Amino acid sequence: MTLRQAEHYLNQKARMNLASKFVSGAIENILRNLKYYKTRGVKLETHINRIQELLLNLRETEEVDSLMALEGQAREYYTAFNQIIKNPEYRYAKRTRRPPQSRLDSLISLGNSLLYTTVLSEIYKTHLDPRIGFLHSTNFRGFTLNLDVAEVFKPAIVDRVIFTLINRSMLNTSDFMKELDGVFLNEKGKKTFVEEYEKKLQTTKVHEALEGKASYRRLIRMELYKIEKHLIGEKTYTPYTADW
Repeated sequence: MTLRQAEHYLNQKARMNLASKFVSGAIENILRNLKYYKTRGVKLETHINRIQELLLNLRETEEVDSLMALEGQAREYYTAFNQIIKNPEYRYAKRTRRPPQSRLDSLISLGNSLLYTTVLSEIYKTHLDPRIGFLHSTNFRGFTLNLDVAEVFKPAIVDRVIFTLINRSMLNTSDFMKELDGVFLNEKGKKTFVEEYEKKLQTTKVHEALEGKASYRRLIRMELYKIEKHLIGEKTYTPYTADW
């Protein structure tokens, strides 16, 4: 399987095929979030239209670097958080990392890190090599495939956890601390976040292929199996799209 991954990575067309699927999956799930909240009366039409334009631009993108830039533009989605999140203390201004500079940034960073670890642990249960990604450049010194797959699931898992925690007032100002020139959850706040994250992973969704329900954790594993089938030429990969 490692050889198949390397072949797809070194073949520009094959790599672009998979990389673009990860980006399209991420954008589709971003749209699912926005449309979900629109049906609940949140004014998100402008954001939805802008994100839909990115999907159209995706079809014309031919380089992986351009794909990464396009994915970066999809982060305009974070500005929609200011309509979805009811608490003004978590307003989005700009994305900051290492260290996060706001409470919202600290939640996004922690959630993404947890998801990267979750996807990596599921990769180890397959024949895939976590060092060889397609959207994120492979350097054989770190893991990149888990970053690729996590992009598809961030809106469905991480962002929904954040919306739940804030809109249900499960976190408050006492759960955060300022440290190392950044803003972070303290131990109590982190415990609350991790518990809700694990609860989300165990949440089951109807899955047509199984003719039943599957947890988000199982959906991640199934996503990896789909990538394996794509690499061996058994079935073309299509990214997971949330349904709620």
